[in-house]
Order: sequence, then structure tokens, then C-alpha cells
Amino acid sequence: MDRLLSMEIFVAVVELGSLTAAAARHEMSAAMAAKHVKGLEARLGLRLMNRTTRRQSLTEAGQAYYARCKTILADIREAEQGAEALRAAPRGTLRITSTVSFGSFALAPAIADYLDRYPDVSVELALSDVVEDLVASRYDLAVRIGEPRDSSLVARRIGSYQMIICAAPAYLARHGTPGSPADLARHQCLDFSHWSRRTAWRLGDEDGDGAPADYPPTSRFLSNNGQALRQAALAGFGIVLQPELLLAEDVRAGRLTPILQPYWPAARPVTLLYPKDRQALPKLTTFVEFVVARFTGKAGRR
Repeated sequence: MDRLLSMEIFVAVVELGSLTAAAARHEMSAAMAAKHVKGLEARLGLRLMNRTTRRQSLTEAGQAYYARCKTILADIREAEQGAEALRAAPRGTLRITSTVSFGSFALAPAIADYLDRYPDVSVELALSDVVEDLVASRYDLAVRIGEPRDSSLVARRIGSYQMIICAAPAYLARHGTPGSPADLARHQCLDFSHWSRRTAWRLGDEDGDGAPADYPPTSRFLSNNGQALRQAALAGFGIVLQPELLLAEDVRAGRLTPILQPYWPAARPVTLLYPKDRQALPKLTTFVEFVVARFTGKAGRR
């Protein structure tokens, strides 16, 4: 028998005072209601109720069990109501992971605006350039750079991610401006430690019709953080290859000078990834709609 239903019937018997009334509430026969109560007693190995032809009363064990059943059934109703509320409107916590640069400069401001619109939602944003398993790490959504590899996830492209090469004017004045990627061998290049040592700076060709070439930089400055490399470039120590959104303000202000533009790596897609779920919660669906509209100017589709 359904144990929760048996508990509900037992509570109804106690509160309504008879098997007949409890049976009527649950639209069953009095004999079936009695069977539910006897099933509980058999499972527990205890008598819950003293019964006579004229009245019934709880045993000491029955009184304790009745109190626990009331608490358990109330907790279940509260859990169900909470789940229904989650599906009725955007609420709860969204766990999101993104790359450091895109998450800091582009996604965080969008999240702030989303939270203003949906006050019952909270966001936990984890920034890392190490790709984690979305499902195993229990994230609701990930922002990835590059073509998605996991076909089991829903993928929505929201933009492009352009890497650019820059140096401070003071550095270029001292060391000259490289005219081709081959010239980088004579320069200090600020290197990003998450890139493969075999590929390092993957640059295109001037005409755009050849295969990208890899130029392992000569570097005395290695970091796993783009902001650290940016600061070193601003200090005039070397040439930096980092996302445009990280360096754009410095370029506009003249603190960094773009170089080797014909050889910049091809732009890569920025993609939202999230698990397939026909009954996705509103907190996820509204966030996807909001971010897609924010970065593409188009309404999102589930």
C-alpha cells in the first residue's frame, strides 16, 4: 500500500473520529480505510488504536505516531507548494559558470539587470577558465567560448568572442612594432597558462585563406589570469593577446595600441549551454530569454 496515503488516512481517522468519516474524505470504503490503518500497525509491529464497537482511542504509540505523521505530511505539503511556486514564477537560485573575462565584463552587468527585473531570483556566478562538467558540477547554465562539444545540452549562441593583440605605446617605442607573427620571437609576449603549450598563440594569415599558424611566444611572464597580463602590458613589459572586451577600454583611451590586426585569431562563438528539460523552471527559461535578447537583440526560444 501507499505508505503516505495510509498515514493520511490514519490522521483523518484520529481527527474525524471514525473510519467511516476518514473513508468518505478519501473516497473509499470503510473496510479499505481500516486496511490502511492495519497495514501501518503491521509495518510498525505496534497497535496504534484501541477499538471497540462504540469508540476508538489512540494508544501511547499511536499518539506519538500521530504527531510525527502530522509533521511529515505538513512538510510534504510545504515541499509540494514550494515546487509549484518555482514553476509558477521565476524564483530560487540560478548557478551559472562562465569564463573569467566574459563573465566579469559582459555577463555580470546583464545578471544585475536580470535580478532587478526578477526580485525572487538569486544568482551564484562562478568564473573559471577551466571547463567543468555542467551536470556533474550542478550548474544550471554555462557560458562557453568556442563551438559546443556536448550535443546532449541545449546550445544558444549569443555573440562572438574576438581575441586581439596589443602593446603599450611605450613598449613599442622601445622595441619596435612587429610586422608579422614571426617577429614575435624577438619580443616579450605575455602568456596565458591555460593555453596549450603546443599551440600557444594561434594566429591567422594575412589573407585569411590559409590555416592558422601557432606561434609559441617567448615569455618571462606567465599567468592564468587575463587581468594580470593586461596590467603587465599596461606597464610596458610586453605584448598581450587577450579578449577584446578585456582590452577595449584601454585601446579607446590610447593606453594600449592594437598590432598585427591581419593575423588576429578568428572570432569564436559565445554560447549558452544548459541541460535539456521539457519542464525547465521559469528562473532558467526567463534568464535564457533575457540574455539572448540582451546580446543578440532577439527573443530567445526554448
